[in-house]
Amino acid sequence: MEHLEIERKFLILSDTFKKEAYQKDRLVQGYLNTHPDRTVRVRIMNHEAFITVKGPTNTAGTSRFEWEINIPVEEATNLIDLCETGILEKYRYRVPVGRHIFEVDEFLGENKGLIVAEIELQHENEPFEKPNWLGKEVTGDKRYYNSALTKKPFTTW
Repeated sequence: MEHLEIERKFLILSDTFKKEAYQKDRLVQGYLNTHPDRTVRVRIMNHEAFITVKGPTNTAGTSRFEWEINIPVEEATNLIDLCETGILEKYRYRVPVGRHIFEVDEFLGENKGLIVAEIELQHENEPFEKPNWLGKEVTGDKRYYNSALTKKPFTTW
């Protein structure tokens, strides 16, 4: 399924979001391609798997083309073995805030200590409620892109 992904990304001030989360998933993902004009990601989330292709981001870093499809977990596991160096592992919390849902990623492994919240929007200037645990906005900061974290993990900054 394809669509234009519009999202903003923030750092987190505290872990109080965990008490507000209605869902927690474990994700493992790798990249078959991390070219700036296109990334190809393989993700296993609990007992589901996906392959995702993303285009380049706009200049603000808020939107880009995204295509994603479910694939069998066994195939995803085999594809992860073919991925570029740097497999990401993280917990994803889904936290309702107002009319939106924040996806908060708590990274593990070489990115341990990094916690980032993302919110998907219908349009770039859509207003949204900001919870008290939401910190500095890092939308467009390429260091926080998952594909970049596979090459230069947070613990090496």
